[in-house]
Parts: sequence; structure tokens; C-alpha cells
Amino acid sequence: MASLDSVSIAVFLGAILVMAGILSSLLALRFGAPLLLVFLLIGMLAGDSGPGRLQFDDVRTTYLVGSVALALILFDGGLKTRFQSIRTVLAPSMVLATVGVLLTALITAPVARYVLDLNWTEASLVGAVVASTDAAAVFLLVHTQGLRLRPRVGATLEAESGTNDPFAIFLTLMLVEYISSGESSLAHIAIEFAREALLGMVVGFIGGRLVVLALNRVALPQGLHAPFVTTAALVIFGAAQIAHASGFLAVYLAGIIIGNRPTRAHNSVVTFLDAATWLAQIVMFVLLGLLVSPQRLLSSAGAAVIVAFALMLVARPVAVFLCLAPFKFNWREKIFIAWTGLRGAVAIFLASIPMLVGLSKAYLYFDVAFVVVFISLLLQGWTLAPAARRLHVALPRAERGPRRVELDLPGQLEQQLVGYPVRAKSLYFRRGLIPSWSKPTLVIRDQRILTPAEADPVAAGDYIYLLAPPEKAEALDRFFVEMAPSSAPDPHLLGDFVVLGEHTLGELAEIYGVVVADDQAQLTLADYFDIHLDYAPKEGAELVLDPIVLVARSIGGGRVNVVGLRLPEEEEPAVPLTRAQSFKRKLAEIWSSVAGV
Repeated sequence: MASLDSVSIAVFLGAILVMAGILSSLLALRFGAPLLLVFLLIGMLAGDSGPGRLQFDDVRTTYLVGSVALALILFDGGLKTRFQSIRTVLAPSMVLATVGVLLTALITAPVARYVLDLNWTEASLVGAVVASTDAAAVFLLVHTQGLRLRPRVGATLEAESGTNDPFAIFLTLMLVEYISSGESSLAHIAIEFAREALLGMVVGFIGGRLVVLALNRVALPQGLHAPFVTTAALVIFGAAQIAHASGFLAVYLAGIIIGNRPTRAHNSVVTFLDAATWLAQIVMFVLLGLLVSPQRLLSSAGAAVIVAFALMLVARPVAVFLCLAPFKFNWREKIFIAWTGLRGAVAIFLASIPMLVGLSKAYLYFDVAFVVVFISLLLQGWTLAPAARRLHVALPRAERGPRRVELDLPGQLEQQLVGYPVRAKSLYFRRGLIPSWSKPTLVIRDQRILTPAEADPVAAGDYIYLLAPPEKAEALDRFFVEMAPSSAPDPHLLGDFVVLGEHTLGELAEIYGVVVADDQAQLTLADYFDIHLDYAPKEGAELVLDPIVLVARSIGGGRVNVVGLRLPEEEEPAVPLTRAQSFKRKLAEIWSSVAGV
């Protein structure tokens, strides 16, 4: 009976810890603290050196939970990644995820060698453990701090943080193997890496396609689609690991494939995985916090702090600037990408591998990784939004997204029902804008269900439901979020929304409902500026594409590479113009004619 009681107590205490982590997230959000840091602190407080006095040193369980949690986090990140959005940044992202990780490890290693008194192989292992950015930390902090990043910067960070973990894990395992056996070579490492990466991509591709096939062909009972996909992700991860492939790369690729294909119950799967990854992160960080011994940390804390600052201020920036040199990123974007190299659970998880195999100085690796993660989350995590504002790479969202309801329609995969409350200051209500690919279907007003014709005109406070493709449903948010009026356009945004200059007029017409001639549909926005401007494009140059205005946001190589979209202003009652206003309007008309608009 005593053993049964101990199990019950463990379940009770474990649930209390998880609940404490969930509730503490509300406080952390209020004060802007990185949530992952809160979970780590809860684990430390509950450990044998804290008030909780819980005895926990099960590295094997921590490694198992960490593997499952990271697999789910990467799968969820892949599931939400639109391939269209990362396609243009695949090259720089892959360079950062491989060469960048290697350079970061190599630059960090000499610092670790001298401040921690290690040999070169052991110092390289420290560098490999802390070299990769953490997908969970990057995804979570960018979203919880309400950042709207420039498309290219956001996509680069998203793709890099999702794909650099496999390479860091590979480096760590190779170095652990070398330290354990002393047998390895550069040729062996290169062959192993190529084999693991290629096998991982094959397993991920095949696994993702099989999951899509099963979702659309097998008539699962309602409510089982999400658990099926989550379990399938872990099956893909386990199969790849058993085959000595990169399970983390496989599961991330499988997520991208599933997320970019039409499937049944897509929204319920995403919602379920959101909850599952949150729980996985909480459990993983709490367990990692339980393994920390504050007394043991004191002996290496000073040296670990030096390693952390060398990593953040030297190794990561140098690696980013070198890796992005061939690509057209300006210095502000490079600095922000370097500063967003957040370290999280991956580093502590990798540091548990030497403990698991019983290497000498194993606890030193763990303690150094913990200090690096703690400082990264505290310093970089807390300053992420201010850094984005100061570097003009993003603006904080003025309003949270609207409350969106998504309903799958049985019998087909191409459309779903998306519902929003109509807000008085939303773009849809104020300007009547709606994408051409969405179709209003019904309106709810005063508990009554109306057709769009019966409800015309739609009133503030109504609930409107539209048919839209599942992969585009989120794009409707911008038309229903309540936007406060601005006295002047922001000089850094120069438009309501921002798109890359390589997008075509046809794509713009599809999203915003503007009319574009058939012979111009394939023109890119950059080409449109080149054709219709009588002078070399400059930042702030404007062209009208009725009813919106295109604003040159960023110039690179003499061409417009980022375009701001200024949507039509809300019509105001006619007011007599002053003489100065009339003069300004005349100047604007003259300028429009000169610009060839």
C-alpha cells in the first residue's frame, strides 16, 4: 500500500506543479516576463534545494519527456508554417540552421575552454549544447509579446528556429560519442550528418503524406482526428529515431506537409496541438528546473555568465552577419535576428545527454546550459519587443486578434465556415473590404439568423459567417480587428499592411479584391513600380492601385523589395476645405499626374 500511496502523492504533486505553472502564466503575461523562465523557476522552487524539497534526479525520465515535448513543439511549428511564407527565405534559414550553428559553437568553444578549464573537445561540446536557438522560446515570445515582424524577418526566424535543432542535436551526439569512445573523424561526422538528414527528410515526407491520406480517407469518429494526428507525429518521430535518422527534422517536415495540405478537422487539430504543446513545455521546463541544484550552480555560475554573454554578444552576432552576408538583409534586420537567438529548453535538454550517458563533468555542462538559458530568457526575452521597435523591424499589435470561430464542413475539404463579431472600427465595417476568395453566408443579429441580403447593411454588433479556404482563414482576421484611427500614417510602416515586392498584382487582387487587368496579373509589385514611376524608386514613393495605395517601404538594389498597402480611408462627412487644405490637394493632384498614376 505504501508504494501505491507514493504513486498517488507523485501524481498529486505533479498536477499541482503543472497547475501552478499554468496559473503563473497569467502573472507573467501581465508583467511581460518570459513564461518559460517562470516554469523553470517553479521547478527550482519545488526541487530539493527549494521550499518544495522534492527529490528528483531521474535524468532518463527528463530526457524522455523532453524528447516528446520537443517533437510536439516542432511538429506544431511545422503545422502552422505556411510554405508560401518561408519559401523565399529557405536559403538564408538553412544557412543559419547549419553553418550558423556550427560557427556559433566554434566561436563559443574557446571562451568555454579558458573560463571553465576544459580541453578543446569538452569546450566544443559546451558550444554545441548552447549553439541552437529554441523554437518554443522564439515562437512563444514573438506571439505573446504581440509582435508583427516584417515578413522576411519573421519567416527567417521561424524557419531557422524550427530547423536548427536537428543539427545541434547531431553535433552534440557526435561530440558525446567522441568523448566516450575517442573514435571519430571528420569524414565519419560528415557521412553521419548527411545520412541522418536525408533519412529524416524521407521519413518526414512519407509520414506526412500518409497522415494526410489517412485523415482524408479514414472515417474517424468525431473528436479523434486531433489525437490521431498528435500520435502520428510521435510515431514519425520514433520511427526516424529507430532508423538512426533525425527524428526532429522528420517531425518538423511532416508538420509542414500536413499543414499545407487540405485535411479534415484541421482547426480542431491545431487547437488540440496548441494545448498539447503548452502542456509539454510546462512539464518539460518544470522537470528541468527540478534537476537544477542552486548550490552546485554557485561553483560555475561566474564562468557560465561569461559564456552566456560571449554567446549573445559575440558568437551569435558574428555567425548571423557572416551567414546572411550573401543575402539582402539590412543591418537592422541582422541585429534583430542575432538578438532573437533565444536559448531555451533545447540547450538544457542537450545538456542532459552527457548526464544520461555518464560522462565526466556532465553536471558542469548542465549547469552552464541552465545559466545560459536563464540569462537569454531574462535579457533577450524581456527586451525582444523594445529591440524590434528600436530597430524598426516590427511594430507591436495595437489590438489583439478578433475572436474567430472556425467550423469544418463535412463532405468537403476546400471550404470552411469562419465567423467573426462585426466591430464598429473594423476594416470590414468601416471600408467594406473583404477578400474575393471569401463569401459571406449568414449573419446573426439579435438572436436571429439572416442571409447576407436580409441583413444588408451589416451593423456593428452583428456576427457574420463566411466561407473561406482553411489555409486562408487566418488572413481574414485583419479585416475584423478593431483598428483605432490614426492621425498620420506611421513613418516606419507606411501603410496598413506590408507585403514583399516579389508578390504579384494577381495575388494582391485575390486578397484585397482590387481590379487588375489580365495582362498585368503576373507583374510583381516591384515591376509595377518600375513600369509606372518616371524616376528611380525611393522610400515613400506611392502608386494607386484602386482602391488601395502602394507605398515603397524598402529599396534594395534599386528596386522596391517591401511594399506598404494603405487601404482606403473611411469616408467622412463633407467639410469645406480651408485655403491651405485646398492648396495641398492641388499639389497632390499635380504630383499624381507627374508620377504617372
